[in-house]
Amino acid sequence: MVGYLRRSKLESIVFSALGLTAGVATYYLFKNLSPVVPPGLEVGAVEPGGGVLYKILPWTMGAFVLGAPVGLLGNLARVPMWGGLLFRLIVPFVAFYETSMRLEVEASTADPVTGMTWVAVRLAAGAVALALLGHTIWSWWHGRRGVRSSAEVVPPLPASNYERPTE
Repeated sequence: MVGYLRRSKLESIVFSALGLTAGVATYYLFKNLSPVVPPGLEVGAVEPGGGVLYKILPWTMGAFVLGAPVGLLGNLARVPMWGGLLFRLIVPFVAFYETSMRLEVEASTADPVTGMTWVAVRLAAGAVALALLGHTIWSWWHGRRGVRSSAEVVPPLPASNYERPTE
């Protein structure tokens, strides 16, 4: 979204990388403050050794590196019509794919609310993708018809209507 909202490609790259890095670092800092142990594991078996920074650093570095191309893709999604459609479809595609993989792998261990959430995300991603495609087709179709000049749309009034009534 940061990449999409910036006009400059360089700003899209830099701000997306910084934003994703800040988001990932914040997520893992809060996760470290309130760790959740997966069912079936003991508390000490989750992540042995290392401090908080040692655990967070690889993910934040990865976020910084990944944030740059994601920002560029967001900027390219600004291209109107068909040129930017594939870039606009990346987010719904990733949401659909990621939740589909989770459903395959983790469905047996997920609680019903989590499973319903994944299904809802998949449905929302599909609806967004269809809306983006529909909007592009609609814009393309209306752009093909050409823009009519105002003279073609509304015929001019007769000259007599422009005269002031005489008293």
